[in-house]
Amino acid sequence: MTLQALLAEVEPDWFRDGGEPLPPDLLRRARASRLGRRLLARGLIGDGAVDALLAPRPGHDPATIAMRWPKARVERLARDLGVLAHGPAIRGEVRREPVRRLKRALGNSYLLALDPSVWDAQLPPAVVRELGAGLEQALVAGGADDDAPLLALFARQGRQELRAWAAHRDPALGEWVALLHPREPAMPTVLPERPVLLLCTHHETRAAKA
Repeated sequence: MTLQALLAEVEPDWFRDGGEPLPPDLLRRARASRLGRRLLARGLIGDGAVDALLAPRPGHDPATIAMRWPKARVERLARDLGVLAHGPAIRGEVRREPVRRLKRALGNSYLLALDPSVWDAQLPPAVVRELGAGLEQALVAGGADDDAPLLALFARQGRQELRAWAAHRDPALGEWVALLHPREPAMPTVLPERPVLLLCTHHETRAAKA
């Protein structure tokens, strides 16, 4: 993957001038020229959006992380992390209709939230209540037939969990995850390091075998 292809994957909202998003036509032309791409990359670094991902250093190719983690793979991983993070609330949900909807929305990922070998889901009661409240809001917002609010909840939480973990373990990955999606405020995270590493490894290994 070239720098051109990498920048093409970045959400337009990250490219700014004076705090305002670049006009679409200007961004399109910048992405198409070598000088424009250099300026876009420099802008991301200058704004603090990236450091590890685009930092020039021997043996570092920014495209490597993007090839390892295409957007579709990141989104699958983020959803699973979000489901796991809501594990305490999902395990505590025993009402028939919410359980049915969760199983429908999540498929096999529903079992991930119940698996103590991945995470024991031990959290302070106040945190569990907060997770449960968010889950309930998503269930209500979707009504009986719309899973989109649930999936958005898990994806958003999962991105935060992944970025928080990557900030210490793989900063370039954390920056890449952020750039693939519109800017969003930081949220509290709940997962310890081990289950995040476990799921990251699982998704990478599964992709390698595909």
